[in-house]
Amino acid sequence: MGRRTGAGRGARGHGWTPGRGTVTLCAAAALATIVAHAVRAAPVTEGTPTPYAFAEDDTRVEGATVTTDAVRLDPGHTYRSALPGTDRRYYRLELDSSANAYVSATAVPGAGARVSSADGLKVSVQDAGGTTCSTGTAHFGATGSPHPIAAWASRETGAGTYGCKGAGVYYVVVERRAPGSSGSTSGDWDLELDYVSEPALDRDDATTPPGSWDSATPEAVLGDATRRAGGAGFAGASALGQGVWQDTVRPGQTLFYKVPVDWGQQLSATVEMGSSTGGDGFVGTALAMSLYNPVRAHVDDADAGYNGAQTSAALAPLPPVDHANRRAPGDRISAMRFAGWYYLAVHLGAPVADRFGEGPFGLTLRVRVSGTPVSAPAYLGRAVPRDVFGVTAGDREEAAAGATGDAGASGGEPGAGATAREDGGARGDGSGRGGTEQDTGTMRLVAAGGIGTGSVLVLGLVLWTAIARRRARDRWAG
Repeated sequence: MGRRTGAGRGARGHGWTPGRGTVTLCAAAALATIVAHAVRAAPVTEGTPTPYAFAEDDTRVEGATVTTDAVRLDPGHTYRSALPGTDRRYYRLELDSSANAYVSATAVPGAGARVSSADGLKVSVQDAGGTTCSTGTAHFGATGSPHPIAAWASRETGAGTYGCKGAGVYYVVVERRAPGSSGSTSGDWDLELDYVSEPALDRDDATTPPGSWDSATPEAVLGDATRRAGGAGFAGASALGQGVWQDTVRPGQTLFYKVPVDWGQQLSATVEMGSSTGGDGFVGTALAMSLYNPVRAHVDDADAGYNGAQTSAALAPLPPVDHANRRAPGDRISAMRFAGWYYLAVHLGAPVADRFGEGPFGLTLRVRVSGTPVSAPAYLGRAVPRDVFGVTAGDREEAAAGATGDAGASGGEPGAGATAREDGGARGDGSGRGGTEQDTGTMRLVAAGGIGTGSVLVLGLVLWTAIARRRARDRWAG
């Protein structure tokens, strides 16, 4: 839920990498005790939504209260920070005169926080002279419950842009929108910052968006659903391809999915919530779905009320992915400017529990990716991180297999996440962006000293997930 504005026409708005080989787990009775203790160390109360899952390789930084002390952010990295309730925070960018810089901030209110529909997040990019290059905002909307929201801003240099084109120091400014509004609390929010650099085109003379495109409402994807557990954050988003996908969600929970969309392709998505087994009444905005592009920039939203009967929300028709879409007014068109992973964040409002119980409630996602891929635009250099603005064969395999960057955040009973991913392995990386190679490591689980099979499997899954989530750094190398 967000929008972006700009100050000018074009300003809208390391880690260890696993090698190939074999991992052998030799377990003894003492190890079983350690595993059991590790599992108990982070208990999750039944019915409590999984908190937001930050990327495991996030760099922790402290936002400055004044620009003089602002820490530098580097492209291709994600950062974890915090935002106080009544102050702003500054971060520094060092830019050349040609690349476009995109910074997204995901705000995560703390446990027990209260928010109003007007409460939200504001992100700006400013030059050293205090000129605002662009500003983006996001708000919690009418669901009445705190959940992760993301806003973005940028410095752009292409044709049709004015100001903020020179090389030098720029600042990212992050602040609360409508702090202290009625019904909201002023506690700190956690932040996840994502910074992506896009190279200039070899020739960029497009000053208007593409011509007409098929804006008819696409036909719904039909067929039997495949179980697929959503992730708990951008980095752990569960990969989806075209098809019908099923999950469960609890009130107050947000689930993340990602879909590979290539240049020239169109994405459409519908989310359906199943009927309730009890309760009565009506929740005005119960189910909300937000779409974000490969730089975590907001594209569009869809929402629906709930009265105990099945309900659904569909994104409005979106244009084919095209570099020139950035010349269009409004995020719904202009944000469809990159190929790559597009993210769907599905949130079920906490007030649903008051009338229909804690759930879990059934979810069905119908995803369509139409159109024949076309050649990528002629960039002069390489994006950072690499491959962020493209779709590889590995990305398509990941979507087909159902990989996820974390252990899943299914709203079902314990074990639901594993069940939902029986159709594919756990593959992903810490950035939430697809890799270009398949992991070929093999796991051997050797039970010894009386350890039960369940304990060994738990340890194996923990290590396998840790290995998969550190693959992002391999993509940034070189």
